[in-house]
Amino acid sequence: MLVVGFDPGSAVTGFGVVNGRGSRLSHIEHGVIRTPAGEVMPARLRYLHTRALALIETHKPEAVAVERIYFKQNVSTGIQVAQARGVLLLAAAQAGCPVGEFSPTEMKTAVTGYGHADKAQLQEMVRRLLNLEATPRPDDAADALALAICQIQIGTVQSRIGRLC
Repeated sequence: MLVVGFDPGSAVTGFGVVNGRGSRLSHIEHGVIRTPAGEVMPARLRYLHTRALALIETHKPEAVAVERIYFKQNVSTGIQVAQARGVLLLAAAQAGCPVGEFSPTEMKTAVTGYGHADKAQLQEMVRRLLNLEATPRPDDAADALALAICQIQIGTVQSRIGRLC
């Protein structure tokens, strides 16, 4: 199963592409989409949408995994992340991809076995599971890879759309 994972953000969105066959996972690609600083939010969202849709169309995944929003303190930042998340969900829907949505705790549990693992533990498990020489950087990309792994391991897709990518 080929999965594209997204860790949403209005300035930086991480992405990770992972292929899973049985218990074997393989790293395809990871990185970040940086929206143009200084642009108004609609322009940043359009840029994010275009790049996310291009990634999905390039890799033709069987599913897309997106992190659910977890509000800690700053509501205005949470709203911006929610807008970015909505754009990612729209890109997946436009491509006809089913979407798995996971909380940070679900993702950490699937990847490390412990829902309260810290970033270093999560990154090290991603590195090991994907047999990478170095810890994936930046953090947003590592989280996106973890989301893709979570989708492969848990295999739940919250919304099915008529056709696969």
